[in-house]
Amino acid sequence: MKNKTIWIAIGALAAAGIAVTMFYGKQGTVPEKMGRRGMNGADRPVPVAIATARKGDIDVIVNALGTVTARSTVTIKPRIDGQLVRINFREGQLAKSGEVLAEIDPRPFQVQLDQVNGQLVRDQALLANARLDLDRYRGLLAKDSIAKQQVDAQDSLVRQYEGVVQADRAQVDNAKLQLGFTRVTAPVSGRLGLRLVDAGNMVHASDAGGLVVITQTQPITAIFSIPSDSLPAVIEKLQANETLTTEAWDREGKTRLATGKLLTADNQIDTTTGTVKLKAEFPNTDNTLFPNQFVNVRLRIETRHGVILVPVAATQRGTQGTFFYVVKEDKSVSLRPVTLGPVVNDIVAVEKGLMPGEQVVIDGADKLHQGAKVEAASPGAHEAGGRKPPRDKGRWGDKRGVPAERKGGA
Repeated sequence: MKNKTIWIAIGALAAAGIAVTMFYGKQGTVPEKMGRRGMNGADRPVPVAIATARKGDIDVIVNALGTVTARSTVTIKPRIDGQLVRINFREGQLAKSGEVLAEIDPRPFQVQLDQVNGQLVRDQALLANARLDLDRYRGLLAKDSIAKQQVDAQDSLVRQYEGVVQADRAQVDNAKLQLGFTRVTAPVSGRLGLRLVDAGNMVHASDAGGLVVITQTQPITAIFSIPSDSLPAVIEKLQANETLTTEAWDREGKTRLATGKLLTADNQIDTTTGTVKLKAEFPNTDNTLFPNQFVNVRLRIETRHGVILVPVAATQRGTQGTFFYVVKEDKSVSLRPVTLGPVVNDIVAVEKGLMPGEQVVIDGADKLHQGAKVEAASPGAHEAGGRKPPRDKGRWGDKRGVPAERKGGA
């Protein structure tokens, strides 16, 4: 049985060999066909997208995650105990500083004020009579008709009444203050939250919840953290009293919500994260920002002028470090090590290794090697900003002198 299986396998291999020989006898030998294909593939240029390096300005941006915080948050509480008789605000409304938000029954405090006013009037009358007696006693003392001891006693009585009158006036002022506290006012301007107490309830100065919470949202602040390596540049600008522009973007980073300025930096670095907290302020006149809202923060530290710019897509990384594929005049590419600077959106600044006007590969670099031939994959080369050339012009470029390329040029 084993011998029979071996003979069947040998017969199948022989038939396959005969079939291959007959096929390539008509089409040519296998090495020749593969050789022709190899030669054609080596000579064919690789289609790529190309961008031209240009000079321009770029902002040095530090991106961070931040949280919007109200400039001040105050829980409105009564200063006195009493019955809440009136609520003068709507939930969520914007209130101005000093605006009356609620009223407490003022009648008990008006009675106290009237009482201390009566005491003040009585004691003022006693003081006036004591002063008249003192003047009379001094006249008699001048005629040697009264003992000096009696004059001194009357003078002491006048001083006592003066003290009593002064204490009465303080009690009147205190009663007026308590009566004024029956009108609960907003200590700061801001947005009111939800009402915590309804009219008719007894309220106390010791209540933990208060009547309502008010948050100051115009202006509003945001707290965010940046790497400690970026701190020296920020501190240098702050000490020079320069305004650092700060932008707040939405969670996806697609919509700019507000533009403001950096206020200050924290006084210590977080050793667990290696970051430092910063605070920025935004006018928030349109109420786009809300307390505790999550935002992406972009802090512009400086603007560098006259630097070389190319799309970020041109950046390649390997064992030799960061490099570009630079297109030479003979349509071949050269591997060029470069030193990169700040990145904004899809544009990167090149600090070393590239000259203005040189062309770099921004798409299709995965198929390239040193000396490979290339051709532009589109009718025109892409500008460093990523825009395509207009179809009705032979040359293109922006109005600021960006290098323009001929249509169809590589």
